[in-house]
Amino acid sequence: MASQEFDIGQLDDAQREALQSYTSVTDQELSAAVPLLQRSQWNVQIAIAKFFDGEPPDPVEEARAALASSPPPQSNDRRETLLNGLSSFPRSSTSSSREPAPRIVPQPESRNLYKPPVLFSILLTPFNLLYRIISGSLGLFGYLFPFLPRILSNLARRSPARNSRRNTTGRRPLNPRDTAARFIREFEEEYGTHELHFFEDGYAQAYDLAKNDLKFLLVVLISPEHDDTATFVREILLSPEVGTFINDPQNNIILWAGSVQDSEAYQVSSALNCTKFPFAALIVHTPQDSSTSMSTVARISGLVPPSAFIAKIQTAITQQSPALDRIRATRAEQQATRNIRQEQESAYERSLAQDRERTRQRREAEAAKVRAEQEARSKADKVEREAQKLQEWKMWRSQQIVPEPGTDVKNITRISIRMPSGDRIVRRFSADSSIEDLYAFVECYELLQRSVPTSTLPEPADYNHHYKFNMVSPMPRMVYDLDTGGNVGTRIGKSGNLIVEPILEEDDED
Repeated sequence: MASQEFDIGQLDDAQREALQSYTSVTDQELSAAVPLLQRSQWNVQIAIAKFFDGEPPDPVEEARAALASSPPPQSNDRRETLLNGLSSFPRSSTSSSREPAPRIVPQPESRNLYKPPVLFSILLTPFNLLYRIISGSLGLFGYLFPFLPRILSNLARRSPARNSRRNTTGRRPLNPRDTAARFIREFEEEYGTHELHFFEDGYAQAYDLAKNDLKFLLVVLISPEHDDTATFVREILLSPEVGTFINDPQNNIILWAGSVQDSEAYQVSSALNCTKFPFAALIVHTPQDSSTSMSTVARISGLVPPSAFIAKIQTAITQQSPALDRIRATRAEQQATRNIRQEQESAYERSLAQDRERTRQRREAEAAKVRAEQEARSKADKVEREAQKLQEWKMWRSQQIVPEPGTDVKNITRISIRMPSGDRIVRRFSADSSIEDLYAFVECYELLQRSVPTSTLPEPADYNHHYKFNMVSPMPRMVYDLDTGGNVGTRIGKSGNLIVEPILEEDDED
């Protein structure tokens, strides 16, 4: 037998492909899948059939076990017997009490349609056309003489050969689920309500459920034509003690029953070697035979007392429970290991997601910081360029300011200007000077105090200067804005007292 622990690295490419194909269909653990494929010579189809239908006991392994438990051989005759045949070795009592229980999947006979080869179909084409012509002619003849089809039909019903081919039971074949529902309905109609919980699906589905969940499958087969059927059902199967025993959750019993009048139940009875009705069999997974085998561990035929019925099933359950408990413990341990691994993987994924989120936030913060720095530098460069342009404009505009008229000039306007710094400036302007000259004088006052460029400077390109203040007369209040235009003499008169009032921008007001 193959070891339970197997290194996958020892397999070649073909064996790995076979193992992958097998586990994708059966979802079996690798520790059990590799030995089963080895026993099947790495044939995937044979291994899958053994997994679902059950693997019969290996006679060679049973012979080896019997040889190991028997006394040491005294001569070479026993070796010759082993080589020539295994029939001389007695089977163990455990093996003799178990029989392989195959998985039965009924196939309706109506689906087994024969399809002739293409060449043969071509050869039969003329006969098919002739048959259709004759059928059409007979249909027309029957339409003209409607009484003839009824006469021919009555004659056909009286034919003994036809009667021998008819279905004597009159039961329409159904799929396994509908067959089970029909049996349960007929059972309740015949024997009344009961407390038994029949499995409401096919034998194959009950078989798979018992195998996967490590439960006991109790198969009950009855024949309505048998004389002991009614007695078996009323006095044994529907007895209170048997019903309580079967429904006890601790026994882990799945009850499936069928009538041999149905195709599925008849095939199950043949597979289980049923020779007498009523019949009951207990089927369970037997890991001591193989990792996928299902065996019949108890058989009950005919009428037995309810106590004997329960005792035989209880004995079989007691014998097989330790092996099933070990498998349940192994599966629970494997499930716990898988749960721990899944929790670890989930925690790792959460931690990885948190790290990715923190990395994303850090990158976004760094990008935002870089953008803020770039915007600040851009804004600072813009302010610096505007300041430079303003300074160039002041130097250019200061050259354009007309010098203060002398005392001998009569047509002048004397203006007292209070600067934002609080200083008061008194200056004479020509009455013909524009209001913009007054604004330019205030804008360029600090530069005029220092020096006036001697060289002629050009006007700065791509620069449109905006004055950020208004000239206001306090008493009465009057704003001398640039939009109105005009000259100093016309709007202010001979003299005026003005205040430089800064214009607050909207951002500053907010």
